[in-house]
Amino acid sequence: MVAPSPISLSVPSEVAPDEEEDKALPGASVALLENSLHLPSLILGAGTLSNQYNTNDHLSGFAPMRLVRLALRYGIKAFDTSIYYGPSEVVLGNALRSVRDEFPRESYQLMTKCGRFGANAFDYSSAAIRNSVSQSLQRLQTPYLDTVYLHDVEFVCTPVQGKQTGNHASALTEDKAAYGLEEGQEGKIHGEGDQKVLDAFTELRKMKEEGLVRNIGITGYPVATLLRLSLLILHNPPYEPVDVLLSYSHISLQNSTFAQFVPHFRQRAKVKQLIAASPFSMGLLTPSIPHWHPSPEGLREAVTQARAEYNGDGFVDAALAYSIRRCGPEDLNVPLVVGVSSPAEVHKCVKVWRKVQEGLTNDDERLKEVKALKAFSEAGYLDWSWASP
Repeated sequence: MVAPSPISLSVPSEVAPDEEEDKALPGASVALLENSLHLPSLILGAGTLSNQYNTNDHLSGFAPMRLVRLALRYGIKAFDTSIYYGPSEVVLGNALRSVRDEFPRESYQLMTKCGRFGANAFDYSSAAIRNSVSQSLQRLQTPYLDTVYLHDVEFVCTPVQGKQTGNHASALTEDKAAYGLEEGQEGKIHGEGDQKVLDAFTELRKMKEEGLVRNIGITGYPVATLLRLSLLILHNPPYEPVDVLLSYSHISLQNSTFAQFVPHFRQRAKVKQLIAASPFSMGLLTPSIPHWHPSPEGLREAVTQARAEYNGDGFVDAALAYSIRRCGPEDLNVPLVVGVSSPAEVHKCVKVWRKVQEGLTNDDERLKEVKALKAFSEAGYLDWSWASP
């Protein structure tokens, strides 16, 4: 179990926030999408408020408070985190406490996760789920959580998947049976792992009835597994759909498979709210791919080829713009979780969002995007997913 982190917002007295950098651009306010949870089109991903992405000096300084305040001023009034992300909940909770006079609790939404506590540490027992949510409430300094997900469900559920890697869109057509998605099999419990997911979801439902949690959901990497489990939950007592489902790294320049599954989540599984996350695919589409990233060498080489189309400049912005456009109201109409580490990154993210909304992408940028997609395709990695677990 993850213990609360000692990280605080204390900084040397001579250090002061850069008020000029913290000003929102005039007229740039992230809009709300038409959705059941009244979520903004962008959600701040607080996974960056951890040692996987930043140092303790960064996390204990002014930067988290400044980026949180700036995000709120831009209308990014929803935050995604997890007890698994080390100090993230503590850092985010402290940052939100520091701006509570300007932004009281009811002005934003907090979304966190439970059930995963380490790289290979999962516990979906009722006691662990309840304890995890209780810790999150304390760490985030809030009397309630707007959304709590079962974290990375594919590591706990019974494995039912046609193949481990590649393009899984065939799960919607000729390979339905191999993925457990055949009509008439929606409520089938394939094994002990599936029952663990159902039991954990039941415990979250109890906490929802108690007013501690307002919405409950699931998150994970394999999109076909998310669909199977959302159907499983719908077709077992009390026959209620998943409130929120988050898919990451599957609406990106390299892999947009989630788009093909969206109608099935909405119509067949009746999921109330879909969310996409990680337009940079956990750092894969950035200049410095994290050493722990699960992508194989061939995919990393394909990223290098795609980046070459931009001559080393603009690739990150293009990747972000692609995800924002695909998630927008004219396409999938789902909020997008974007991880940022500093006020400067918040500004850049909003600038890209604004550019997409105003249709300012020029022909040269579109051509580069097409060439980047072609580079992934020619390498055999377009819409390709790695194994998880």
